[in-house]
Amino acid sequence: MTASERHVLGLSGGRDSAALAVYMRHYHPEIDIEYFFTDTGKELPEVYEFLGRLEGVLGKPIQRLNPDRDFDFWLKQYNSFLPSAQTRWCTRQLKLRPFEVWIKPMLAEGTKVYSYVAIRSDEEYREGYTSKHENLVVRLPFKEAGIDKAGVLELLDSSGLGLPKYYNWRTRSGCTFCFFQQKIEWVRLREQHPDAFEEAKRYEKTALNGGSPFTWSQGESLDELERPERVEQIKKDHAERVRRSKAKVSVNPLRPDDEPLDIDDLYGQAKACLACHK
Repeated sequence: MTASERHVLGLSGGRDSAALAVYMRHYHPEIDIEYFFTDTGKELPEVYEFLGRLEGVLGKPIQRLNPDRDFDFWLKQYNSFLPSAQTRWCTRQLKLRPFEVWIKPMLAEGTKVYSYVAIRSDEEYREGYTSKHENLVVRLPFKEAGIDKAGVLELLDSSGLGLPKYYNWRTRSGCTFCFFQQKIEWVRLREQHPDAFEEAKRYEKTALNGGSPFTWSQGESLDELERPERVEQIKKDHAERVRRSKAKVSVNPLRPDDEPLDIDDLYGQAKACLACHK
């Protein structure tokens, strides 16, 4: 690496980006990679715990890029309208903007910045990481090496890192009130982190009172979603999805414990924000 090059790898607190960090450390130790995490201030506590363990595996710190304005500031700027799949201002302002501010001086001084992104070989390359600057080069090591979901799980297992603890109840990282959550994830958030669920309800009520057309969960408010009879129905529907999905899956003799079922496996691939969920 020359003085005019820098190598960066963004971590979301999720499985794939953590596995990529492990992969690069093991297979490309000659590259001095700077690891960073953009903290929205609304992350799951399990994410911070996972990042701490990942620092131990990598043997170097993960730089925190805190946005200069927090979620509450931007919510006011958007007239209390909640972010949604149609208007993803949270990703733009709290994830992408701090990264762009961080690398802007590097690019301006002529430094070539290589950004490593955890798109697996079994995923389509999606928009969102296309370079908009001639000195910013996007690299997809998993694509190049043919590493798929099973390979990611093997990397995490062999490193001793394992999966984030939130995988016990939710299979994607991101803010506690991420609008990409499925109904069952909202139910489990209420069970696992009731304070975070109540905070999401307060944001939603403020937004609806201000004229926002969006609720966090499509088609119903969190007040409606948490009614006992609705919770029971959501759990029943989810259990049936799991049953049907497992009936279709062939047992992998190399992983007798089976690969964990992702939410996207059960409900279809969501076009989630890669900066938050990879």
